[in-house]
Amino acid sequence: MPHFRMEYSANLEADVDMTALCGLVRETILSTGLFEVGAVRVRAFRADAWSIADDLAENAFLDMEFRIGKGRSAEDKKRTGEAIFSAVTGFLKQRFETPHFALSLEIREIDSELSWKKNAIHPRLRDK
Repeated sequence: MPHFRMEYSANLEADVDMTALCGLVRETILSTGLFEVGAVRVRAFRADAWSIADDLAENAFLDMEFRIGKGRSAEDKKRTGEAIFSAVTGFLKQRFETPHFALSLEIREIDSELSWKKNAIHPRLRDK
């Protein structure tokens, strides 16, 4: 049930391939060995309106949120967060060459008693 969501300022689309970034995040999540292939979801949402810091037009952001089910150790969660943050930072390294970019990541655990799911993808992938 790992769901990874990115929200980004629209001005990133000029030089960031968001589909490629989603693929990189997905592969990084899977490389940890902590999550099933059929459960991983990575999505990116463009923010058409934003106001950052001193409100310069070139200011940009990418905010990442990773929601996961309970049961992983603090060390595993930290290792996963560091792997994702490092991969995304590398992918966006040109953005850090200017003083106009903010990147953030937060990992949240989902309360299983307040989460409902039905996934037809799992059986297909588990039968392979």
